[in-house]
Amino acid sequence: MKSIAIIGASGYTGAQITSLINADTNLTVQGIYVSENSLDKGRKLSELYPTYSHMAYTLSPLTDDAKQQIVDQADGVVLATEHSVSLELAAWFYKKGLAVFDLSGAYRFADVAKYPKWYGFEHTHPDVLADAVYGLAEWNAEQVKKTRMIAVPGCYPTASLTALKPLKPLLTDMFPVINAVSGVTGAGRKAQLHTSFCEVSLTPYGVLGHRHQPEIATQLGQEVIFTPHLGNFKRGILATITVQLKAGTTEADVAKAYSVYDSSPIVTVKHNQFPKVDDVVLTPNCHLGWKYDASTGYLVVASAIDNLMKGAASQGLQCIKIHFGV
Repeated sequence: MKSIAIIGASGYTGAQITSLINADTNLTVQGIYVSENSLDKGRKLSELYPTYSHMAYTLSPLTDDAKQQIVDQADGVVLATEHSVSLELAAWFYKKGLAVFDLSGAYRFADVAKYPKWYGFEHTHPDVLADAVYGLAEWNAEQVKKTRMIAVPGCYPTASLTALKPLKPLLTDMFPVINAVSGVTGAGRKAQLHTSFCEVSLTPYGVLGHRHQPEIATQLGQEVIFTPHLGNFKRGILATITVQLKAGTTEADVAKAYSVYDSSPIVTVKHNQFPKVDDVVLTPNCHLGWKYDASTGYLVVASAIDNLMKGAASQGLQCIKIHFGV
């Protein structure tokens, strides 16, 4: 049985992955942690989230002694922390010999030059970054097995790349156009005016400048146009993607491309049937639906995931289980 520590467990994603690890018979929770100055330290997780009343974990401050205890007792550590916090913690735990599963964006780009522009900091651990693997579970399982530094993808990129990567050999040079809507949990637990119930209304944000655009483009190997939207629902993502396919492509070619998921317990693909968010909320699944117009060469594919699950926590769990072979 592998023991996993969760740092940042008071947030939506941290609490979710704590619950998933707790429920897995091959894993155990070493402890759950928040920063030393967090107002949540010393509180039970069930106080913050009554839905987790079946778990008796208490949020401990991440002191130097706590960090050493994690090194001594845990096999891996999950970081559900801010990007700049994960930057340092991931490197520290990695160099101590633990497997690191980072849910932030601090290790998603191999190119250090991208971090100042998209995350606002210089990457100070290029040696650790060089060993990092992008944890898109269905596509990078072999690499996840071989490294101890796993950068779990963002929620929008997971929805988008799961839909687009099978199509890559069929795409023209035309940029795929991705319009995606996320529930407000994607903005985190911290109180903010624009995510309060009375303020949320369907709206685009980060237009032509969202940090997930280069993440998607890097992993796809092709530039994309990505427009995220905030929706007035709690959780889930629906991405509707329009692509142009190469001349002569048939429906049979598209079906063959998506057959890569035929044996997947996570990804479901349907032709001429499109998913809705409620199909996947509270599950680790991704539902894809596609339709192709051979006369114009355009294909529309919709991808639905739960942003806190397949978009973060359950994909983190997938990476943990793949890495440790459990």
